[in-house]
Amino acid sequence: MRATRALRASLERRFRVVETAIKIGGRTLSIRHPASAEDLITEEDFVRDERLPYWAELWPSSRILAEKVIALKGSGRTALELGCGAGLVATCAGLAGFSVCATDYYEDALRFARVNAWENGAGEMATRLVDWRRLPRDLGHYDVVIGSDVLYEMSYGAVIAGALAATLKADGEALIADPGRVARDSFIAETARCGLKIVGTEPVAFREGLVRQTITVFRVRRR
Repeated sequence: MRATRALRASLERRFRVVETAIKIGGRTLSIRHPASAEDLITEEDFVRDERLPYWAELWPSSRILAEKVIALKGSGRTALELGCGAGLVATCAGLAGFSVCATDYYEDALRFARVNAWENGAGEMATRLVDWRRLPRDLGHYDVVIGSDVLYEMSYGAVIAGALAATLKADGEALIADPGRVARDSFIAETARCGLKIVGTEPVAFREGLVRQTITVFRVRRR
């Protein structure tokens, strides 16, 4: 707990931090995250690999996926999140009883995810810095693999399908929530090439303020 408090204090010194209250699964979670993703954009990161700090936003897809995940029965099963951001979905996986490994491309995303999991009662959570394009060979295999709004670059259709094929257990299932990003059709096609099949698609309406989106939750298994 002391280490988590120190980490939270460190984040609050380095960022303009806000807390957003989100109702998920009959409870209200308080998620800390940077006040503005735009504040985090740096020319150095963009020039290096066009990296942008999407992790700092609480996207509608993550809220929809969080609702789905918190309703699952973890019962000590394992869950991997691809692109955890500030940790909303990973926190819900922990609350559902999963042993969670949250991954992201940014170290600061992992720091926020650990703080949010702890402060919302999900306990300590494993985190790992991961580039989807170069998955570490020792990442392991999981009962459930989750990802929200991860198809925002055209190349990510094949990348995410490949990541699922590399990390799902033989009887595992993936849940990918997508609002209709550019790589959606590519992802659907690539699942078959990777030995996977989409066993369910559920469109879910998201309405908040002026935001109107339909989020599709894909359920994916091995063939």
